[in-house]
Amino acid sequence: MGFGLPAAIGAAVAYPDRPVVCITGDGSIQMNMQEMMTADDLGLNVKVAIFKNGYLGMVRQWQQLFLGKRYSSVKISSPDFVALAKSFGAHGFRARTMDEAEQMIDLALHTDGLVIMEFDITEETNVYPIVPPGLSNQDMIVE
Repeated sequence: MGFGLPAAIGAAVAYPDRPVVCITGDGSIQMNMQEMMTADDLGLNVKVAIFKNGYLGMVRQWQQLFLGKRYSSVKISSPDFVALAKSFGAHGFRARTMDEAEQMIDLALHTDGLVIMEFDITEETNVYPIVPPGLSNQDMIVE
């Protein structure tokens, strides 16, 4: 958790002529969001898609699926990522609907430099596949 943005920065340094996209959640990005400044200072072509649902999403999903929805310490608050991006000198965009999301992605991919895209998503949206605790990849849940 929190590795996406630093990894994207590394990829962008290694391959400066390629666009790099980091897909992350609002909880994960908050682990290293100060690195937005590094990406902007270095002039890297990194696009960051933040799925903002107000949870530590994967932890919440485990608690939902395997612990009977006994949520503990997973609800979070998040900053305004668009304003935060702009405070670091980057571009920041927000989408609340599918139409806005499609337009924002197109705009972001055609904008040079660091772009932060904030997607407001449903609070309890799950990510699949997921492997239940103690089981193998053969036993993954796919939906």
